[in-house]
Amino acid sequence: MRSRERLVIPYRSKVVEPISLLPREERLRRIEAAGLNVFRLRSSDVYIDLLTDSGTGAISSSQLSRAMLGDESYAGSRSFEEMQQQVKETLGFPFTIPVHQGRAAEQVLNYVMIRRHMFVPGNTHFDTTKAHIELAEGRAIDCTIDAGRSSEGTYPFKGNVAVSKLERVIEKYGARHIAYILITITCNSGGGQPVSMQNIRDVRALASAHGLPLVFDAARFAENAYFIKDREPGYQNKSIPEIVHEMFGYADACTMSAKKDAIVPMGGFIACRDEELYERLKTPAIIFEGYFTYGGMSGADMEMLAQGLREVVDEAYLTYRVGQVRRFGELLQSYGVPVVEPIGGHAVFIDGRKFFPNVPEDEFPAQLLCAELYKEGGVRAVEVGSVLVGRDPDTGENIRPSLDLCRLTIPRRVYTFEHLEYVADAIRTVFEEKGKSMKRGICFDQEAEGIRHFSSTFRYL
Repeated sequence: MRSRERLVIPYRSKVVEPISLLPREERLRRIEAAGLNVFRLRSSDVYIDLLTDSGTGAISSSQLSRAMLGDESYAGSRSFEEMQQQVKETLGFPFTIPVHQGRAAEQVLNYVMIRRHMFVPGNTHFDTTKAHIELAEGRAIDCTIDAGRSSEGTYPFKGNVAVSKLERVIEKYGARHIAYILITITCNSGGGQPVSMQNIRDVRALASAHGLPLVFDAARFAENAYFIKDREPGYQNKSIPEIVHEMFGYADACTMSAKKDAIVPMGGFIACRDEELYERLKTPAIIFEGYFTYGGMSGADMEMLAQGLREVVDEAYLTYRVGQVRRFGELLQSYGVPVVEPIGGHAVFIDGRKFFPNVPEDEFPAQLLCAELYKEGGVRAVEVGSVLVGRDPDTGENIRPSLDLCRLTIPRRVYTFEHLEYVADAIRTVFEEKGKSMKRGICFDQEAEGIRHFSSTFRYL
């Protein structure tokens, strides 16, 4: 690994946006009024916003230039052709359907692929992914390797699917009851952990043996490719585009929130290899999104997306991107803050249960940390744990996930390391002053239906 290399920043700022920090007393009022839920804060309430890397990156001068070429025709847009061609060049899929963002891609795909009581096994499913599977009356089954269920340990590919678990799921339910196998690259809910090329090959072999489709959630595919180059033997001398082509060569289709690794404010797509599947996807895409050559995106959006796919596979960009996140995580580790190891590509994940070891697990320690961090420094993070994972769709019981995480998500090309040093100092203060002294957490004041972490409110116990 290249953790000690000097980081070379492959861009410079041309436009800046002012931000400001509210006084502490005002921050306390704002977070109480928001029901201790940082989603309910206004952006003007926040100083450093690490809620998500989805649509929050800085577009490049080339992306802005391409936007001026946008063809806004309802059908057969030249900008759609540009986007489809770039998806083919970058990922290797000949057929593309644009959608307005990743969850729309999930909705369209699952409408076609899932029938009642079917299963979608894979590595840890994200909230919208699981919700759309259940909306289609299917069930998600987590087959992540055991190493991926712990914040400790330096296994380099904690996002891997446990092939033996996957095989048992197929044997238990029968291949005809499996809609498809899903691999999320990188695995967000597990701490932004990558999936190895060998694991992708092994899952592909099992899928082929049972005649099952393999689908990628490709939101952070380039970061996953970088980790393969950095960590997996035999790939150090391969280029990022070569690694990406091999990765996607094993998949039948993918969904993508382009708001991540295509570095655009809005957009996404479904891409596939099979023309019959492409034809089946067109009808729900038209119903849910728009005509299948724009799918909720403007021509300007599609032009920027195509350019973003070109830029994201640049190794200089990825080296800095992943390196900045790693340096931030290492700084937190130097303060004794318990983070998920090894540090992922798009975020640093704090283990909420270890941060607040005396707060009971069912009192949402990671959600508590999000509230305390905002109060201390005006920083907005996000819970990826017990609140997010929700209730069992069959029993209605709260699911207790392996990890209860506070995610500090780094937008692409936005914050300097000085911003992140400020965040680290705020986390250090909370950790030293409250980490061991807090003995009670929070509970729901009003629990929202569906993906509850967006709208629920909480109160201190």
